[in-house]
Amino acid sequence: MEEFLNKHHIKDKVLAVGVSGGADSLALALISAKELAVFGRKIVALTVDHDLRPTSRQEADYVASVMQQYGIEHHILTWNGDKPQTGIEEAARHARFELMRQWCRENQVQCLLLAHHCQDQIETFLMRLQRGSGLEGLCAMREICYRDNLIILRPFLQKNPEELRQYLTQNNIRWIHDESNDDTRFLRNRIRHFLPELYKHTQINPQRIIDTVNNLQSAEGFIEEQVEKHKKQYLRKNGNIISFRYSDYLGWHQEIKFRIFADICRQEYTPRAERTLSVLDKLNHLPFAGATLGGKEILLYHENIWIVPELKSKRKAYREVWKNFSLKHPEFKQQKIPHKAKLAILQKEGLL
Repeated sequence: MEEFLNKHHIKDKVLAVGVSGGADSLALALISAKELAVFGRKIVALTVDHDLRPTSRQEADYVASVMQQYGIEHHILTWNGDKPQTGIEEAARHARFELMRQWCRENQVQCLLLAHHCQDQIETFLMRLQRGSGLEGLCAMREICYRDNLIILRPFLQKNPEELRQYLTQNNIRWIHDESNDDTRFLRNRIRHFLPELYKHTQINPQRIIDTVNNLQSAEGFIEEQVEKHKKQYLRKNGNIISFRYSDYLGWHQEIKFRIFADICRQEYTPRAERTLSVLDKLNHLPFAGATLGGKEILLYHENIWIVPELKSKRKAYREVWKNFSLKHPEFKQQKIPHKAKLAILQKEGLL
């Protein structure tokens, strides 16, 4: 565990770990606490009670008892309020992350360990394949990623879940079986039940899929490096307003264009691929009358592409305010700035 953290340059002394009570997360909490204590690091276990089943609190209390037995700080976080009638799996996943993220923020903890293993990785890859995902989606889960100012760490992605169960069995630790994992209404569970047949009839074994994901992640890493280089070289930022030369944009590879626009126009989720590609197609073929994507407006003005927040109220009586503002900020005075960008700047400054 210490080697894993050092590999990703994690220096934090306190790390949170999500513990559902299943074999994987229990093993992660216990192994992490034992191995990292030697290096002066502390693990705090977080269990989310979704309050979806009558036994959920009992299960959370069981996790608390195991954590207490091993001297691990533990907190139960409860998902209160009304629950949706449809899309419950996705809603529960979102609620679980939000509760843990909020706890981490309130307690100045930057890193969250999650117990996803190679079986989860294989299932995620095949789910993305079924949905027709591109390279980024087919890369499935990463050992480290950043989300909402939280560092997500998955040290077990190369581990077989059977090893984790063996660890618990050897230490006489009981784990909780989540009955929802047997519900074949969910795509992930259908894939899990189908995998033995896939291996049997095609000889596509788990390691081959994991190797494929690792190769895709390597290619993705190179593309991400190129995207970051393009951002640093070409993009001009002023708060939440971004601009760059149209002639530079035309020279970019289509994949670079796609990644940059998807990233800039990302809200809670990345814009749908077809929407992003539609905007790029319009930009590639003049005249361009403007477009919206992910809550942003995309403009072409005086040979520059401008990406500004989509304004809720498009005031026209701003010229005098802008004139006074630009007198105090001469760096704007000589620039050819579209009026929507001016409005966005003035709104950001609280002048409209």
